[in-house]
Amino acid sequence: MPGGLVALLDDVAALAKLAAASVDDVTAAAGRASAKAAGVVIDDTAVTPRYVVGLSPDRELPIIWKIALGSLRNKLLFILPAALALSALAPWALTPLLMIGGSYLCFEAAEKIVEALSGVHHAEEVAAIDDPAELEARQVSGAIRTDFILSAEIMAIALADLPELSLAMRAAVLAAVAVAITAGVYGVVAAIVKMDDIGLHLSRRSSALARTIGHGLVRAMPVLLRALANIGVAAMVWVGGGIILHGLAAFGLGAIPHGVEHFAETAAHAIPFGQAVAEWLITAIASAILGLIVGGVIVGALHLWHARKGAAH
Repeated sequence: MPGGLVALLDDVAALAKLAAASVDDVTAAAGRASAKAAGVVIDDTAVTPRYVVGLSPDRELPIIWKIALGSLRNKLLFILPAALALSALAPWALTPLLMIGGSYLCFEAAEKIVEALSGVHHAEEVAAIDDPAELEARQVSGAIRTDFILSAEIMAIALADLPELSLAMRAAVLAAVAVAITAGVYGVVAAIVKMDDIGLHLSRRSSALARTIGHGLVRAMPVLLRALANIGVAAMVWVGGGIILHGLAAFGLGAIPHGVEHFAETAAHAIPFGQAVAEWLITAIASAILGLIVGGVIVGALHLWHARKGAAH
C-alpha cells in the first residue's frame, strides 16, 4: 500500500511538472505571438479613447468596460474558433486574409489623413445625437466593430507565428493572447481617459507637489489624446503596409519585400552605430509608404465610386 501511494504521488508530481511545462510553453508562445502583433495593439490602444470623448465622465469607465467585454467576446467566441478552423482546414487563406485586413488598416489611416487635410470628419454626426443613452450605445457599438477588425488582425498575426504547435496548444496560446492583450489595452485606455480626473483630484490636494502634478496631468490630457490619434494613424499605415509587404512573396512578388530588406540592411550597415534600430526604422518607413499608397488608392477608388453613384442618382 505505501509503495502504491508513493507511485501515485510520483505520477501526480510528473503530471504537475508536465502541466507546469505546458503553462510555461503557452506563456512563452503567447508572449512571442503578442510581440508580433504589437503594432496593431498600439493602434487599438490609440483608437479607443476617442469613443468616450464628449460623454459624461461618470460613464467613461463603464463604457470602457463594455467595450472591453465586447472585445473579449469578439476574440474568444468568434475570431478564435474561426482562426483555428482556418488554420486546420485552409491554412493557405491566412496570408490573403491578413493582407485584406492590412489593406483595411491602410484605408482607415488614409481616410483619417484625408479628413485631417480636408477638414471634413465623418464623426461630426455623432455630436448631433442629443440622447446620452443613444450616444453611448452608438459609441460602444462603433468601438466594438472597430475592435473586431483590429482583434482579428491581432489574432491572425499571432496565429501565423504558431505553425508548429498542436491545435490544442494553438487554442490555449490564442486564448492567452486574447485575455492578456484585452486586459492590457483596455487597462491602459481606462488610465488614459481618467487621467484628467486624477489630475483634477491631485490639484485639490494640500501638497504643492500633488497640485503641480495634477495641473500637469490636466494640461497634458488634450495633448496626449492628439498624440495618440497621430500614433494610431502611423501605426495603421506601418502595420498594414508591413502585412502587405510580407504577404507579397506568397503571390510571386517577393522582389518587393526582398528589395526593401536589402536596402534596409545596406543603409543600416553604412551607419557606424545603432544598425539594428536603423534597419527596423527604414523597413517601417518603407512599410508605411506602401501602406499610404495602398490606402490612398482605396480611398480614391471609393470616393470616385460614391461620386459616380451620386451623379447617377
